[in-house]
Amino acid sequence: MLSRLLLSLSLVPLSLVWSHAQAAQGTPDDGHDLAYSVGASLGERLRQDAPGLQLDALVKGLQQAYRQEPLALSDERMGQLLARYQAQADKADTGADTEKAQAAERRFMAGERAKAGVREISDGVLATVLEPGAGSAATADGRVQVQYVGRLPDGSVFDQSNQPQWFRLNSVIEGWRTALQQMPTGAKWRVVIASAHAYGAEGAGDLIPPYTPLTFDIQLLATAP
Repeated sequence: MLSRLLLSLSLVPLSLVWSHAQAAQGTPDDGHDLAYSVGASLGERLRQDAPGLQLDALVKGLQQAYRQEPLALSDERMGQLLARYQAQADKADTGADTEKAQAAERRFMAGERAKAGVREISDGVLATVLEPGAGSAATADGRVQVQYVGRLPDGSVFDQSNQPQWFRLNSVIEGWRTALQQMPTGAKWRVVIASAHAYGAEGAGDLIPPYTPLTFDIQLLATAP
């Protein structure tokens, strides 16, 4: 975040400060107060985005750069340091996002397990019978004809079939394979699939974030070799 902060310090707040200072021209302390205001704004943002900086070195670097004086470090050295800091910050942000997503998934799955009529057909795959069936289940290397609707934890639809679709079972996500090998033909199930049996830590592009459990209403219409 530090390198982004230094490269993209918003010009809007600074321009607002400058315009207010111009509007108050004639006050002897305008120059001092403007500089102080800019410094306070910069300091607050640095405190939030880059805590722990050595202030003496920060001020020295700011002064030398502002005055166009020779800098104490080479561009290469500063670039390396900023890139390293940015990588560490990005890693920390990713770790925090991962923990948040995993905690949300645990809460969602616990809530689903507690619902009436839900059974866990495999670790991380839950099923609720919406309509019973009487035919045979799919085989591991067979094909299935299904109608389905897929939803994210917030209930929004991310995928659905507009007409019956054929899939080979070994081409679908693990949670589907688990459910369809236990679902009799003709049945309609609500299946909740933990991310470990869906798209996991990678997610699926912009459509499915990492560590996202998925819910499907699946009707098994037919099976074939």
